[in-house]
Parts: sequence; structure tokens; C-alpha cells
Amino acid sequence: MKFIKRLFLFTLICIILGVGTIFGFYFYVKPELPDVATLKDVQLQTPMQVFSQDGKLISQFGEKRRIPVAYDDIPLHLTEALIATEDSRFYDHPGIDPIGITRAAVVVALSGSAKQGASTITQQLARNFFLSNEKKIMRKIKEIFIAIHIEQLLSKQEIMELYVNKIFLGYRSYGFGAAAQTYFGKDLQDLTLSELATLAGMPKAPSTMNPIYSLERATNRRNVVLRRMFDEKYITQQEYEQARDEPIVARYHVAEIELSAPYVAELARAWMVERYGEDAYTSGMSIYTTVDSKLQAAANESAINNLLTYDQRHGYRGAEKVLWSANQAPFDGEKIKQALDNVPTYGQLTPAIVIDVQDRRATVWVKDQGQQTLDWDGIKWARKFLTDDRQGKAPTSAKEVLNSGEQIWVRQVEVDSDDEQPGHAWHLSQVPNANTAFIAMNPENGAVLSLVGGFNFIHNKFNRATQSVRQVGSSIKPFIYSAAIDKGLTLATLINDAPINQWDKSQGTAWRPKNSPPTYVGPTRLRIGLAQSKNVMAVRVLREVGLDPTREYLTRFGFDIDQLPRSETIALGAGSLTPMKMAQGYSVFANGGYYVEPFYINKIEDPFGDLVFEASPKTICQHDCEQGPQASNEFAEQDVDLNSEQPNYAPQVITEQTAFLVREMMYSNIWGGGNWREGTGWNGTGWRAQPLKRRDIGGKTGTTNDSKDAWYNGYGPGMVAVAWVGFDDHNRKLGRSKPNPNLDNGQISGAEAGAKTAQPAWVDFMRIALDGIPERDKTIPDNIIRVRIDRESGLLTNKFDSSSMFEYFLEGTEPTEFVKSEMTNSIYTSSDGGEELF
Repeated sequence: MKFIKRLFLFTLICIILGVGTIFGFYFYVKPELPDVATLKDVQLQTPMQVFSQDGKLISQFGEKRRIPVAYDDIPLHLTEALIATEDSRFYDHPGIDPIGITRAAVVVALSGSAKQGASTITQQLARNFFLSNEKKIMRKIKEIFIAIHIEQLLSKQEIMELYVNKIFLGYRSYGFGAAAQTYFGKDLQDLTLSELATLAGMPKAPSTMNPIYSLERATNRRNVVLRRMFDEKYITQQEYEQARDEPIVARYHVAEIELSAPYVAELARAWMVERYGEDAYTSGMSIYTTVDSKLQAAANESAINNLLTYDQRHGYRGAEKVLWSANQAPFDGEKIKQALDNVPTYGQLTPAIVIDVQDRRATVWVKDQGQQTLDWDGIKWARKFLTDDRQGKAPTSAKEVLNSGEQIWVRQVEVDSDDEQPGHAWHLSQVPNANTAFIAMNPENGAVLSLVGGFNFIHNKFNRATQSVRQVGSSIKPFIYSAAIDKGLTLATLINDAPINQWDKSQGTAWRPKNSPPTYVGPTRLRIGLAQSKNVMAVRVLREVGLDPTREYLTRFGFDIDQLPRSETIALGAGSLTPMKMAQGYSVFANGGYYVEPFYINKIEDPFGDLVFEASPKTICQHDCEQGPQASNEFAEQDVDLNSEQPNYAPQVITEQTAFLVREMMYSNIWGGGNWREGTGWNGTGWRAQPLKRRDIGGKTGTTNDSKDAWYNGYGPGMVAVAWVGFDDHNRKLGRSKPNPNLDNGQISGAEAGAKTAQPAWVDFMRIALDGIPERDKTIPDNIIRVRIDRESGLLTNKFDSSSMFEYFLEGTEPTEFVKSEMTNSIYTSSDGGEELF
């Protein structure tokens, strides 16, 4: 009895000491314990994703890949696998497993090392949220107390949901939803039992037991998980054997980008960081841009193909580098692969190494594609680049262009095939020296529909669509002619198309603006002057309106007056604007006179699909609406704040009638006028868009002095589009090219200009963008009338032959005099008796 009493007393003392020790540890570490109540409102660090307006993934930002999964969406087999492997008494213990701890302690005592873990799922959750992985006793004690607190606060289902979404599983994947995509490219719900068991076995050592790092270790660990599931009676013998015998097929899957719009993604990223700070990267928010996937793909293809075409007609600049010369041993296959692994791919352009060159073909090793053939059709364009204005002779064999050991660039192009489907072939290419920008926007509300900021975002991240301030050339003329219309000029007003020779006292030289080409035809109607981009006429129109009033007028379109020089050279495009500003300005003409501001963020959703932001752009007024200041001929004297808080409606900055008349002149830029069969036909500078066969489009070419910048700006139903091509070096000219005898007819040659260099991108884009969209009938505003006029004088006529035509006028501005059978030169004489009309 004494022994029993002593044993009982010893046991009681041990229990008291143990409990006291536990309480002592608890109160010792209590100040350092985190508030587990934060788990109730935990924000899982989920990447930010950017989408097009129709839900195509553009980009993903954030270091951690995570796809949150609700408890009800967790596959049953995954829950069972985790419980069987990590914590078989999960539903029975209070956060710690005394049986497991005792078992682990016995193993340590017998073996001298910790061969068996004792952490429950709750403890692992505590460690992942609040603690580090350092192996110290105090960390373990904190983990135990935190786990107990978690069990008191959360249900088992909530604990399992947090664990499934929080646990690190290798390759930047956090949570099983992300791991399913990373290793198998599937949603978690679509994984097989074998694949679920593979993932369930990874928490023990995610960096080394994943199937990408070690397929053997991952397979062995999967089989352990499956065996535990079978032992716990979660799966049958047949399911166990079938899953065990299934090979693991895994590779690294990145987030699948569905639409290439990296410059748009960068705009969205910067906007989010400015609005939400650095937390935006882990917010899990989904940003839906205004970009339309069809139009963005069309812009990508049109702008880049046009740039590459420009670059190629100016000649081949040679290999990127030489890896071995003729007297050196060539690289073997493995060394070639290693060399190409370090070279990026730029969109369509893929790096390749020349292996062998024959008379009219070459064998190349293309990155990620292996050995390929370049036929003569893909090489024959490559005459030597000499200068921007000169090219060498057309090659007669592949050996004149390529040599073994050269690292070059190739791209895959569609070619005619005997099959119904087009074939593909590899063509020699090169990274262009020039660059491009393209933007399309909805003129009704300013939504950016597509945007290309340059040749390739990886190659250069500078966004030329929004950041590059370039001289606009003749692209500015519609705005100057708009001021003239508001001043009282008409489409039939005669302006003298004759040379200007004006002495500049300050410079000590004569200013002699010239037409391009330098041809002059005398008094010419305003419509023709804009459509054919007559420089001297634009200067005379500017003089009629006045320099300062014109500069002030241009601010209505959102242009910064500081970018508009106080000089008559503004009429020739000396002002500088971004392509985005140009699209914004042309939208005023397209939408009937309203100022809309471009925007590219449509809405933002949180990780659970709840709306946290939605754009509310100002749109044009379709019917009777409460408006801000209306446009009038006295608009320049009004104090209009374009940034004022007008409810929903965009301010009208020019009249609907003025916008219509300017659109008419831009329509003629493409379609010209007159009758070709009767000898009165003429073309505008944008005639290359005529193959679109659309009578509801219009635009304006733009070329700066020395062809440093080339533009085409135009409109179609529901959109305005702007294309720009130029060098980032403002001093470099786009140059000129001569026809290549190796290529088919229809080549662009001669001096580069807006119509040749930029408009082809615009035409190709519109061909895709307007496909399936019905041609829109012309809507004539109130107070616009049609009057039959004489083509030569712009005066009224009773004739119905080729010498006459119908013209649009704002009611009250139409001519009142009829043309005389014999006219004197007096109507072309200015008030001061000079030869100029204006």
C-alpha cells in the first residue's frame, strides 16, 4: 500500500508539474502569440490577373500562384488523402494529437532521431500562417498553442479549406488549386485519384517530392498516400491498384495567356498599383480591360506585319551574331540548343542558327522547333541594307545572304498549299530598327479597343501609343480645316494652291512651304485640299482663321497647347502628340463633335467575383440630354472645363454639322471624287483603303518633314483607329526603297510616307475589324443641305454634266451666285491685290 501511495503521489506531482509547466509556457509565450481571429477574415495572397473585356487572359502579376478553392469544391478524395497521410484523427483531436505526439516521442527515444512527425493539419496551418519552419522547441510550443486556439475559433471544414488553399506545393504554387494547374494543367476537380494522391503527398517535401523535380520520389510518395487511403478504407483494392499503376505525367504549366496585349497589361498593372498600392499584386483581383480580343489580335497582326514589311523592303542587315566561322568546328546539337536557350523569342520572331547553306535553300536549327528548312521564297527578299535610302542588289543565291554558324531570326508565315488549309513555311527575318504604335478606340465613350505600344514588349517596354510624343505632320490638318468650317468656310470655298514665298525677318530667310509632291493647280476647293493634303492650302486656311485662334481651337480636342508651336508651321504638322491623343481627337469628328476621354479599365472583381470597381465614362448624348456648354462659332470665347463633373454626358466641343463636314473631307481622302470616265476623277492620299469597298470609312494621312514620322488616322463604324511608324531616334528618317526584282508586283517603293508606311496597317486592321459589320448609311445632320455646284468655281450651276456636282453645306453658307460662262481672275484675287485668295 505504501508503494501504491507513493506511486500515486509521484504521479500526482508529475501531473501538477506537467500542467504547471504547460501553463507556465503558455503565459510565457502568450505575449508573442498572434491573434488567430484574423483567420476569420484572411486574405489569401492570390495573383492579380488582367483580362480582355470578353474574358481572355492577358497577363498575371504576383510572385505566388494561387487559385482559391471553396470547401464544397474540394474533391473528396483529396480531403481523404490528406487526412489519411497527414492527420488520421483530424476530426477527433482538439488541434494537437496526443497519440501522435506519444508515438513520435517513443520513436525518438528508441532511435535517437525524429523519424516520425507529430504535427496535425491544424498545426501545419498554424505554422504556415504565423510561424517559420525553424526546428526549435519554442517554435513547436507556440505552434501547439496556436493550433488549439484555431480549433476553438474555426470549424474543421474551415480549417481544411484554409489548409488546402495555403500550403506551399513547390514551383511558386500555393494551395492545391494552383498546384493542379502548375503540374497537370487541369482544374483541381478534374484530377484523377492518382494525380490527387501525388499532390497530397507533396506537403512533406514540396521542393523535392514534386513530379517535375523527381518523378521517382513523387511516384514513391504517391504510392504511400494511396496505401494509407486503402488502409483507412477510403478507396477499394481496385481503385488502389489502378491509381498505383497509373504513370505520373506532369510538366510545368505557366498561366495560359490567351491574348497578347502586354502593353495593355502594363497600363492595367500601373493603374492598379497607383490605386491599391503594392498589395494589388497579391489581391487576387481580376481586372477586365476595355480591349476586345478580336480587335486586339487584329491590331497585333496588322501593326507588326506592316512594320516587318517596311523593315524588309529596306534590306537585310545581316546575322545577329556568328557562333562559328568557316574554319572552325561547328556546334553539335546540344551546344546549339544551349546557345538558343539564352536568346529570347520576340513575338513572331524566333532565333535560329544556320547549319548548312546550299544554292537556294538553307538548313537552320530553330529554337524549340529543331531542324528546319528555309526555302528560296523565304530568303530572296534579303538584299543588303546600305542606308535608310539605299539597298544593295537582289541576291541570286542563299549563299550571298547566309553562312553556317550565324544566329539569325526566322518567322513562320502562311503560304499557298495544295490542301484546303493554308500551309506554313519558315522565312528569314530580322528585328526591325523602326518601331510602330497602333490604337483603336470607341468614339462613343473612349473605350480603348486595341493597343499596340511597339514591336515587342520583351524587346522594349516603352509604350509608344501613350508615351511617345511625335510630330503629327498632315494628321493635324482636319483640325485646322474644322476651325475654318466654324469660321464660315465651306467645302466649296476656293483656296489658292500656289507656292508661298514669305520672308522671315527673324530668321533672315524665306519660308517656302511646299506640296508633296511639289505640284500646284491654282484655286482649289477646300474638300480637295484636305483630301489631297495640299500643304500650301493648309497654310492659307490657317491664315484665314488666325494662328492664335487656331491653337486655342485645337485645345477643344484635348490637345496641350504647349505641344502646338506658335508658328504657321503648325499647319504642316509641326505640333507633337501621342497616338492616343490623335485617336482621342479624331473621335470628336467620328462621334458628331463630342469630347471623350480614353479609358482602358472596364471593371475590377475581387477573388470571389464581387464587383469592386466599374468604369463610368462620359458618353455622347444621343437625344435630348442636359448638356454642358454647346459648341458654336463663338466657342473659343467660352470658358469650358473639360474636366468638370458633367453627369454622364461628354461635352460637345464642335457642332454636329462641323463634324459631318470634316468627315466628308476625310471620306474623300480615301474615295476622292469626280468621274474617271469623264475625266474629272481624282484620288485622295488615302486611296489605298479603297479595296475595303466600304463607303462608311474615312481618314487622313500624315507625314512629317524628311519622313521621320508616318501616320494614318481614320474612322469606321463604331471605331477610330490610328497607326504610326517611325524610329525611336527622332533624327532618323524612314527613308526610301526601290523595287526588289526578286519579288512580285505590288511592292511599295519610293519615299516612305503616311500612305505607304502607316496606312497598310490601318487597312489590314479595318479589313478584320469591320468583317461582318454592315455598312452604315450616311446620317445627315439637321441644317445640312446639298447644292449643285460647278466643280471649277464652287459656285451654283444649272448644268447637269461632268462639270457639276452636289456638295454639302451648312444651311446659310451655300453659294448664292451662279457660275458665269466666262470668269475673270478677280475672284481669285485677295483684298490686297496679291495673287493669293487667302
